[in-house]
Amino acid sequence: MWISVTLQAEAKKAEALSEALMEAGALSISIEDADAGTDAEKPQFGEPGHHPVGLWDHSRVIALFSADADLTVALAQAAADAGFDAVPPFTLEEVAEQNWVQLTQSQFDPIRITDRMWIVPSWHTAPDPDAINIELDPGMAFGTGSHPTTRLCLEWLCDAVAPGASVLDYGCGSGILGIAAAKLGAADVLGVDIDDKALEAARDNAERNDATMRLQHSRDALDAQFDVVVANILTNPLCVLAPLLSTRVAPGGRIALSGVLDTQTDQVIAAYAPFIALRVGATHEGWARLEGSRPATGAGIA
Repeated sequence: MWISVTLQAEAKKAEALSEALMEAGALSISIEDADAGTDAEKPQFGEPGHHPVGLWDHSRVIALFSADADLTVALAQAAADAGFDAVPPFTLEEVAEQNWVQLTQSQFDPIRITDRMWIVPSWHTAPDPDAINIELDPGMAFGTGSHPTTRLCLEWLCDAVAPGASVLDYGCGSGILGIAAAKLGAADVLGVDIDDKALEAARDNAERNDATMRLQHSRDALDAQFDVVVANILTNPLCVLAPLLSTRVAPGGRIALSGVLDTQTDQVIAAYAPFIALRVGATHEGWARLEGSRPATGAGIA
């Protein structure tokens, strides 16, 4: 068992108190907004639409101690070292010992994408052994199948990927979309990302799933065209990438974009309009999937 101590502190002293608590024997420290959930709540660390700010005016410092720690001595010492005249107001809470690995794993169950595809964490048995089962654990790289944008792309791939197709997964993250394409029968799958750690995760996940997938960094030249192009990123980079991604679609090929909010679809459609016509193909929980195709023959793009 552990003891969680929550102390109130002004912004200018919260960090000093945190450091002093660690010196006094705390096992871990976190700082939160004491006004969270009220009208006085402040955005932090450059949240979207806001400039970065300092620590909250009213901060809450949470320190975790072992059950046998002498809290009276530890708190008094930390308060003095941090420049407090006395120990600031605090509350105590017992924290029961738990199997944290088991607790974390219990939060991630197999995810059904369609009748033919499931995303299955390694600690679970596949619900349908005859389906396409992608083994993927939650990790650092984006894309575990649980986010609406990933689901939207996976559902589309189940329809768009024909046996022998070539597929570009731009912004591949964990590699989940490229792996799905390979297991759906694509003959050539290329994953591209700007993040070296994402490429490493994608490589490991592809090997785990016996999926053949080429990988390259986004700084490297990309000249080939593909039967299927999919990009699950965010609106602004998708708009910047419009000329590149549109021209990577082979004649007769298809493209799907996600990472786009319902309210941003017109912006992305307009960015791609000079190259390829997009439409909203599906929406889920406030996110949209945009789709388009290139004519098999003739001039122009549709």
